[in-house]
Amino acid sequence: MKIKIMNIVGARPNFMKIAPIISEMNKHAEFELKLLHTGQHYDDEMSKFFFEDLQIPEPDIYLGVGSGNHGEQTGKIMIEFEKVLIAEKPDLVLVVGDVNSTIACGLVAVKLGVKFAHVEAGLRSFDRTMPEEINRLLTDQIADFLFITEKNAEENLLKEGLRRDKIHFVGNV
Repeated sequence: MKIKIMNIVGARPNFMKIAPIISEMNKHAEFELKLLHTGQHYDDEMSKFFFEDLQIPEPDIYLGVGSGNHGEQTGKIMIEFEKVLIAEKPDLVLVVGDVNSTIACGLVAVKLGVKFAHVEAGLRSFDRTMPEEINRLLTDQIADFLFITEKNAEENLLKEGLRRDKIHFVGNV
């Protein structure tokens, strides 16, 4: 039986991060992959560039939430992603980075009992006035798997009370 993994992208920085992950996952027959684009940042021309140049498949699912203030955007992503998660029933939701899509999809996955992984866990600016810092802190608290890209991220996560067995060093994507 295949492991169904839903990879999430929402903003431009996510494309560069997800490309090598998808490339590696595609080498394993036991994975069934879905790519979901929330549409948090969307530009048709730029998206074509990312998909072609980074050799990322076109998203299987596009939520088209668009821009808005943080609460509105996060809420729209959660509402639309919940419908997808219920219909698709993945075994794992994987997010990268620290954008609103990251925390929104994580909250929905955890509330529906779907395993949740965060790539770039433990990175910190230590500036809570940054929306991305809030997204990072909250995402790491709810993730089942914390994939870190540098060793000091592990120290941050352990200081925040997260269990060592959740933390996996994967290197920089």
